[in-house]
Amino acid sequence: MMPHSKRPDIQFHVATLSADMAGGKVHDFSGFTLSVCQLRPESRGRIELASADPLMPPRIHANYLATETDRIFAVRAISFARQLARTRPLSDYVASEIMPGPGVESEVDVLAFARQNGATIFHPAGTCRMGADDAAVVDPHMRVRGVERLWVADCSIMPTLVSGNTNLPAIMIGEKASDLILQDVRQQ
Repeated sequence: MMPHSKRPDIQFHVATLSADMAGGKVHDFSGFTLSVCQLRPESRGRIELASADPLMPPRIHANYLATETDRIFAVRAISFARQLARTRPLSDYVASEIMPGPGVESEVDVLAFARQNGATIFHPAGTCRMGADDAAVVDPHMRVRGVERLWVADCSIMPTLVSGNTNLPAIMIGEKASDLILQDVRQQ
């Protein structure tokens, strides 16, 4: 997508059903869904406590498409997916485009569609960033700074996203955490 990229920027998903979004209600007509995912978004959201009540859900501010780069990626990726669907032989199987729909053509309209319909694909990361600086939540041994005998071992420690799905990195983080925790316990 970007000329200077050394690795893939976008991941395409092809679902053999038609739905408005991943995991959404399947339409009552046959179809397929093309969706796109920017692999290394620059926009950063945040999670904050809603109150001192631990039963209250946190406030989640996704902050999607906050950077110009992310907006460019969204428009280019959606436009490419649409171009793909309009190309033979795939176009032979497309009766009509449901979303974003034939009335959405300009970059401004495509971006508006992305803002209205964009969502996570279940890979949020980085809410407990690992690092050696004062802003890091966990240290390089995955220990929560300022709290004894508490470690975080999931994708929330990633300072930035990996360029793909997070399942394997989550397993790797868990494996490394088990080694580090055993090391820490043995040293005490």
